[in-house]
Amino acid sequence: MNLQAELNKAEGFKNLELLAKQVVEGFIAGMHKSPFHGFSAEFAEHKIYNRGESTRHIDWKLYAKTDKLYTKRYDDETNLRCHIILDNSSSMHYPKLESFSINSLNKIGFSVLAAASLMQILKKQRDAVGLSIYSDNYDYYAPEKGSERHHQMLLNHLSAAVISKPLNKETETYKYLHEIAEKIHRRSMIFLFTDMFQTSEDEVRLFEALRHLKYNKHEVVLFHVFDKEKEIQFNFDNNPKRFIDVETGEHINLYADTIKANYSESVASYFEALRLKCGQYKIKYVEADINKDFNSVLTTYMVERQKFK
Repeated sequence: MNLQAELNKAEGFKNLELLAKQVVEGFIAGMHKSPFHGFSAEFAEHKIYNRGESTRHIDWKLYAKTDKLYTKRYDDETNLRCHIILDNSSSMHYPKLESFSINSLNKIGFSVLAAASLMQILKKQRDAVGLSIYSDNYDYYAPEKGSERHHQMLLNHLSAAVISKPLNKETETYKYLHEIAEKIHRRSMIFLFTDMFQTSEDEVRLFEALRHLKYNKHEVVLFHVFDKEKEIQFNFDNNPKRFIDVETGEHINLYADTIKANYSESVASYFEALRLKCGQYKIKYVEADINKDFNSVLTTYMVERQKFK
């Protein structure tokens, strides 16, 4: 089967790589304001030219635009390994969407575009990236590599995850984290995208699995993906509604206003407990609201990369 042809027939991201480039360019432009016009994958980054330095790498095209001297700083060899882990259980496909854009995303769409944007930066820095996708099975694994062919293969699998539409697929994240930990032997940065909805509320097992990743001296970042407006603030109108657990199929009929206060309090308490537990185990916890931009994800990467020695 031609995976790319099938993806082109289906709804989802029309061009995930292009969108990822737009996200990264917007992020870099926001950080540096001017010198990154014409952002290129040929070099690692621009830096201001200091008098006395070699003029060999001055970007004269950028000088013509800005009247300022910047040099291209190259990163010639892989110096970082990164593994991205994606939760593709049914709950990650909330809310239900057919097509995706930067301004129209559900949890899986946000996670996939965030992952692709991280990959775009890693590619530019000539770093190696691997990918794991799990639902009720360990669906996909690719080890860390830095080639263009590998990059395109990972993009294809990310795109496929968005349109996979898993039905009633429960997951036990801890189970697959243990399996992933056994596969990643060299020290890496690990980014986990999940909404933290588990089949069972066995947090002890989950954090044991996260500690398994830490045991091998990996740096672990947990991106907690959610729809803040619906899943935390519970902003629904007060008409009678049926709320369905997309992973088990169980449902309940109710008026949103009757439980809104208690629900929001319980969820906020759960989030705070997660944050504290991650702090206890030295796991970076980052809230990732799908209604916001990707700055929190990309800024976290930049900060953690600087600390990764």
